[in-house]
Amino acid sequence: MMVAMDDDVRRELDDLRRRVGVSEAVLAIQSLKARYGGLVDRRFSRGRVVGPDELDRLATKIADLFTPDGEWDGGPVLGTAVGREAIADRMRQPTLTFSRHLFLMPRVTVDGDRASARWDLLSPCRAADGTSYWMCGFEDDTYERSDDGTWRHRTMRMTTVFLSPTDPGWERIFH
Repeated sequence: MMVAMDDDVRRELDDLRRRVGVSEAVLAIQSLKARYGGLVDRRFSRGRVVGPDELDRLATKIADLFTPDGEWDGGPVLGTAVGREAIADRMRQPTLTFSRHLFLMPRVTVDGDRASARWDLLSPCRAADGTSYWMCGFEDDTYERSDDGTWRHRTMRMTTVFLSPTDPGWERIFH
């Protein structure tokens, strides 16, 4: 037996479905960003770049977090890469020997199968020459949900606000 719903109940149910869908999308995007940061940081172990086979595996996993035509933009110093293969190639060429991406204050906006976000970024990192830094900036991302329901980066654009050397440096944590 089917029970008829009045218009108010139907509208409330539709609104609840929409709000739950947006909430689930925000959580999925936050999880995507956490996976991205974790994979980027796993390219380093004890102050060194991991071996070539592991680096290749991680680079491919990072690129898979982007749409096929996705764009990774690291700014003027780090450059850009468009498409999964180019992103994977860029990730196979780290400019650092250590990083820890701490994404803070997510501002995520969802519109159906598309979304955007700004993430503040704080990252201790170490350059190939051994200089340790605190890097601060933000990333502006756009996302797209595929037919299978998976959210991926469409674009990721990093803006560095400051890069400040730290002394004595991060090498003390690798021992």
